[in-house]
Amino acid sequence: MSEYLGSGRPVTEALIRELHRRLVEGVRGGQGHPGAYRTVQNYVARAGSREVVYMPPPPTDVPPLMRELVTWIRGKTDIHPVLVAGIAQFQLVHIHPFVDGNGRTSRLLSTLCLYREGYDFKRLFTLSEFYDRDRAAFSRAIQDVREHGLDLTGWLEFFVGGLATQLSEVMARGEIAIRRDVAARKHRLNLRQAGILDHLLTNGKISLGDMVERFPRVNRRSLRRDFRVLLDKGLLKEVASSPTDPNRHYVLKKLGQEL
Repeated sequence: MSEYLGSGRPVTEALIRELHRRLVEGVRGGQGHPGAYRTVQNYVARAGSREVVYMPPPPTDVPPLMRELVTWIRGKTDIHPVLVAGIAQFQLVHIHPFVDGNGRTSRLLSTLCLYREGYDFKRLFTLSEFYDRDRAAFSRAIQDVREHGLDLTGWLEFFVGGLATQLSEVMARGEIAIRRDVAARKHRLNLRQAGILDHLLTNGKISLGDMVERFPRVNRRSLRRDFRVLLDKGLLKEVASSPTDPNRHYVLKKLGQEL
């Protein structure tokens, strides 16, 4: 999909259909005519109960509605580009132009809209990452629009909030990586020792068991030696009630600029 995000190609119906084809061909949804608008009436059902919560427009309305959507996306507007992306995502889901894969296609469409306006996230995250944390909240945000006269306010707050959350997390991960790399170079740490710092900066504490999970092929003696190196350099502090404490773990001792 990267060739579409960075190509500068304008959004067209053909491009959206091609995105859909690439997304569903050979995977779940492949039986739903990849890249082709639906010719049957579909519906959105609640997971588990299968209660129908939304009946999309009839298939005969799909082509004109998609033309209208593409024309709007490509037109001039005073609406902020981030909101344009959120509106485009909702509208494609609302039209539900494909038998399956509408959600995936809509998320890629909103990402494409952002890229066109200079929001290049270097593929550091996808919107799906945020939605997958709470699928129920995502579904509620979409359904609330339909239940409130197509007022998009709540959905756009959810969309922008998700984008902001992921950008903040990317920045935090970047800061952790920089602090880890600076400390690793300064103290000449090996890969595993740098990994201990990375885990600590992310989670606040670490145990031998955490490192066993991270480096399953490394014997415990080597891992204990890594902890000892960091302790000797004054980077870690051991937390234990006794030499045999099963809850023994380590926390950062130095919180200066090198970390």
